[in-house]
Amino acid sequence: MSVYTNVTAEELSVWLERYRAGALRMQAPIAAGIENTNYFVTTENGDYVLTLYERLPAADLPFYLGLMAHLAQAGLPVPMPEADRDGAYFSTLNGKPAGLIARVVGAPQLTPTAAHCAAIGETLARMHLAVVDYPRTLANARGREWREATAQAVRPFLSDEQRQLLDAEMVAARDGGIEQLPRGAVHADLFRDNVLFDDPEETRIGGIIDFGFAATDSFGYDLAITVNDWCVADPTVGDLDIVRVNAMLGAYQSVRQPTVAEKKCWSLLLRAGALRFWLSRLYDYYLPREGSLVHAHDPMHFERILRQRARVLPDWLTLEL
Repeated sequence: MSVYTNVTAEELSVWLERYRAGALRMQAPIAAGIENTNYFVTTENGDYVLTLYERLPAADLPFYLGLMAHLAQAGLPVPMPEADRDGAYFSTLNGKPAGLIARVVGAPQLTPTAAHCAAIGETLARMHLAVVDYPRTLANARGREWREATAQAVRPFLSDEQRQLLDAEMVAARDGGIEQLPRGAVHADLFRDNVLFDDPEETRIGGIIDFGFAATDSFGYDLAITVNDWCVADPTVGDLDIVRVNAMLGAYQSVRQPTVAEKKCWSLLLRAGALRFWLSRLYDYYLPREGSLVHAHDPMHFERILRQRARVLPDWLTLEL
């Protein structure tokens, strides 16, 4: 992640006075992620994560932070945002909207087994059921308009072969009908590093973090994004691990049964999820923002995944390919 906005100990101490967290003891930048400025913060009363939202307008934060609170209150393993003395979940710090969230104890599992994938599938289904009565909505900032604009921005950097892939997948994402599928508030970025396990060798989830891409979108799209990260067999190829895919989908549908339309669109959803992250990584790679601790992810990873999803059209439960 990039620290785009530096925060001194003095500045943070003043800001923390609005909370009941106690005096500042330590702060350290978090060198992971790509969108926001994050710090680990320790005060007299506990450990927190401070997030300064670099791109998200303050008007959208009630959706993100309200969603986290809604899920936490529903019993999901989501950290509860800290309210300040006025009951607000965020305020301004160094010119950026900022929030304080209790730090989750745990570690990501970067080499997940089928059991880990089943735990994620079940939890994601519970999240999708829990948001049925979540009243807020927010258009996906990485939706159709963003895809069109980003595709045009990165197009000059691509080879002819890459442009052909991009053009074909842009048409499929636009005309495939996935925008008419069941929808609600979704995480939209449930990668392995956004799930912390109490013990990475076990399957108990300690916390689901980083809701910075959450939006109102298709539940199937949210699941496809998750499968594309958790269930890749060989990162140098981008193919699916059938055992892990079936574990995740089987656990998911044991809690929430997808509709016939969602199952029919499964291949398109996987491709749309891969396209979204290929585009964002291309943009961050070729058109990076200024900032310290910059870490731009390799766009080739999702290009390989996208080519595999376009070449092999998996069924909902991928018993055979």
